[in-house]
Amino acid sequence: MLHTDLEEAAPPRHKLHAYIDVAVVVVVLAGTNLIAHFTTAWASIVTVPVAAVILLALVRRRGLGWSELGLSPRHWRRGSLYAVAAVGVVLTAVAIGALLPMTRPFFLADRYATISGALIASMIVIPLQTVIPEELAFRGVLHGTLDRVVGARGLFAAGSLLFGLWHIASSFGLTTNNRGLTGFLGGGLAGQIAGILLAVAATAAAGVVFTWLRRRSGSLLAPIALHWSVNGAGALAAAIVWHTTLA
Repeated sequence: MLHTDLEEAAPPRHKLHAYIDVAVVVVVLAGTNLIAHFTTAWASIVTVPVAAVILLALVRRRGLGWSELGLSPRHWRRGSLYAVAAVGVVLTAVAIGALLPMTRPFFLADRYATISGALIASMIVIPLQTVIPEELAFRGVLHGTLDRVVGARGLFAAGSLLFGLWHIASSFGLTTNNRGLTGFLGGGLAGQIAGILLAVAATAAAGVVFTWLRRRSGSLLAPIALHWSVNGAGALAAAIVWHTTLA
C-alpha cells in the first residue's frame, strides 16, 4: 500500500521536472536560431551542430534513454527500412517535379546554380550543418522531452509547430532567390512575408511527417534520411535544372 501511495505522489513532481526540461530545450533552440542567423558567418556554420550535441548531453543527464531519443541500436533495422522507403518516394517526387514544365521554375534557386556547389551542399553542408543536427534536436531531444508530458496529438502539434517557426529566420529573402517562388508569390515586402508564411507552413507539415516516421520506426534514421533527401536531392535537382534550362 505504501509503495502504491508513493507511486501516486511522485508523478506530479516528475511531470513538473519534465515540463522544465521542455522549456529549457525550447529556450536553447530559440537562442540557437537567433545566434545562427543574426550574428557571424562562423556562428551560422557551427551553432546548430554544437547546440544539438549540448542538448543531447543535457537531456541524457536528465535521464532520457537512448530509445526515447531515437538512438537505440535495437531500432536501427526498422529505421533503415523506413529510411530507404522514404528516400525512394522523395527521389521520385523530385525527379517528376524537375521534369514537369509547371514545377521546374521552383528548382531555380540561385545558391544551387553550379553542380559543384550543389554537390558540396548536398553531401557535406546539408547533412552536417542542417539535417543531422536538426533531427537530433527536434525528433531526438525535443521529441523525447515532449513525449514525457503530452500525448501523441500534443507531440505532433507542438513539435511540428516549433519546427515550422524554427524556419522563419532562414526564410528571409526566400522569394528573391527563387524565380519560381518570385513568380508565384510576387516580390517586395508582401512577397517576402508570403514566402515566410509558406515556408513555416511547409516545414511544419514536413515536421508532422518526420515525427510520424520517428514514432513509427522508433529511430532517427528514418526522419534523417527523409530530411536529407528533400534538401539534398532538391539541391542536386536545382543544379541540373539550372544547367539544362540555360543550355
